[in-house]
Amino acid sequence: QVQLVESGGGLVQPGGSLRLSCVASGSIFKIWTQRWYRQAPGEQRDWIALITDGGFINYAESVKGRFTISRDNAKNTVYLSMNHLKPEDTAVYYCNADVENSVSHSTQEYWGQGTQVTVSS
Repeated sequence: QVQLVESGGGLVQPGGSLRLSCVASGSIFKIWTQRWYRQAPGEQRDWIALITDGGFINYAESVKGRFTISRDNAKNTVYLSMNHLKPEDTAVYYCNADVENSVSHSTQEYWGQGTQVTVSS
C-alpha cells in the first residue's frame, strides 16, 4: 500500500506565506501526476494545482501567480509554496497522487489526510 502524509499547515496572517509538503511512502515504483486540492468549510473539494512526472504544471485561476507546486522525486515529495495568502485561502489542503505499485505495477490514486491552513489576522 501507499500512504501520503501532508504537513506544513497552520495559522498565518493575510499576505503571509506557507509551504506545504506531502511525502509518499510504501510500495512505490513510480509517482506519476501529483496534485493539491483544498476544501473550505461547507464547500466541495477543489483542485488547485498539479505537476506531472514530466514536469508539466497547471494551476487553478484562484491561485495562479501566488502558489507554486514542485516535486522532489528522490524524496517522493510534492510541495505547495503559498504566497500572498488571503482569508479565502482558508481550507483543509489535501495532496493526491497517481502511484504505480512496485509489486503489481498497477496505478492507483491516493489521498493524504489533509492539513489545515487558516489565513486570519
